[in-house]
Amino acid sequence: MTTVAVQTRVELLTGRTWTPVCDWDQLAPGRGVAVLLPDGQQAALFRDANDRVHAVSNRDPFTGAYVLSRGLIGSTADGRVYVASPLLKQRFDLVTGECLDDETARIPVHTTRLTDH
Repeated sequence: MTTVAVQTRVELLTGRTWTPVCDWDQLAPGRGVAVLLPDGQQAALFRDANDRVHAVSNRDPFTGAYVLSRGLIGSTADGRVYVASPLLKQRFDLVTGECLDDETARIPVHTTRLTDH
């Protein structure tokens, strides 16, 4: 008898299509990874300390560099999970995309889901 291991996959909604981007076990809590989307854009994918998956644009709007996946994850006193840019340290809410340090800035947020395959 053969046993098939079920893997959990992370998918992002791109347009009207769900796009597989990586396996769940490839995401380490508190660390980000960059993924290339079908349209050529980059997303920064994060698994937080509560095992929730977040995806935002990988582009830092203040510098134009594609570095947010290398940023540090943290949370505010009221529980908002954010990524701090590794360059200028601005913090971006991983749920809303708004900059916690400059209300005029925001980054795109991607819808995520987990599926078994």
